[in-house]
Amino acid sequence: MKVPLLDLKAQYARIQPEIDAAVARVLASQYFILGPEVESFETEVARYTGSAFAVGCASGSDALLLALMAHGVGTGDEILCPAYTFFATAGAVARLGARPVFADIDPATYNLCPTATAARAEKCENLKAILPVHLFGFTVDLDALLELGRHLEVPVIEDAAQAIGARDARGASAGSRGAAGCFSFFPSKNLGAYGDGGLVTTQDPQLAEYLRALRAHGAPRKYYHEWVGINSRLDALQATVLRVKLCHLDTWNRERAERAAYYDQCFAEAGAAASDVPLADGGLPLRTPKAPVSPAVHIYNQYVIRVPAEQRDGLRVQLTEAGIGSEIYYPLGLHMQKCFAGGSEQAGDLPHTEAAARQTLALPVYPELTQAQQDYVVETIVNFLRVRTG
Repeated sequence: MKVPLLDLKAQYARIQPEIDAAVARVLASQYFILGPEVESFETEVARYTGSAFAVGCASGSDALLLALMAHGVGTGDEILCPAYTFFATAGAVARLGARPVFADIDPATYNLCPTATAARAEKCENLKAILPVHLFGFTVDLDALLELGRHLEVPVIEDAAQAIGARDARGASAGSRGAAGCFSFFPSKNLGAYGDGGLVTTQDPQLAEYLRALRAHGAPRKYYHEWVGINSRLDALQATVLRVKLCHLDTWNRERAERAAYYDQCFAEAGAAASDVPLADGGLPLRTPKAPVSPAVHIYNQYVIRVPAEQRDGLRVQLTEAGIGSEIYYPLGLHMQKCFAGGSEQAGDLPHTEAAARQTLALPVYPELTQAQQDYVVETIVNFLRVRTG
């Protein structure tokens, strides 16, 4: 049996007539950059996320960059963010000449820990913003981080690249409560384009207008440049694909959650526990993602398990040999990446981040995944761990 980490061909098969008709409409219009399709998509995403405004751009990385630019981030500024995330979070900070200040994560959710963030903030001299990530589709403790932002008098910019459709402890959509929300439509995301694409949400009309200008070389109107912006415009072909997919997103997110719950059940029956139980507490040496408490919603952009570090890489080899896709998100904390060498955080300073980098592994989770495929994944993993751990 083959179980890919993600099967986009199966997804396309479900919606092919809708996609083909939408793409044909754009081709007939010959309107490829911004325009009516992008404007309609922006309106639909704003409504979906409960935001007043949405501004499309070329990628999730650019969404982060634009949001930081719009808040005046520049040389010498400090931005609090996690080290356990994709590079783009800290990369956008560094590109503006600012310094990412890395704080440790909550070991149960893998999200930025508010307590650790507050402790790091005490050492900052020129703090400009807090940039938390809703990792793997599970929202951060936004109440605590927003309160911290108010206390520090800095904005909270939400990196919601992996979390469109996720809801926090208050039931609010990811990306709707911070000063800005940054989304990615990379093809592997729950709402994925057929190429790169991104978007920034905000409740602030002035910020939205500024973002629209910044994405078009800083020009509020053609050829009149008030600021030095960048070229980061969402194209109409990606927007029309995303408009089709947005209509299916809640269904797909629900189906992902159902598959995650089935994994949880199967692994629990084998002796595993959730991620809020340390591996040292015994049972099968495997921890499943912490489940959300309603009204929070986890959209499972990734289903990430935790196993002992000495077993993780061997398990991945076993899965590969069995025809099962997997991925390590992320093998090295950003504070230990070569490009950030010399920063204030060194190896050993973020123990929960470093443990997660050694122990976590993402498994296949997508709407088209069958129960037979999941059974095969579970059996392969459980057998491997029982043999290796006695």
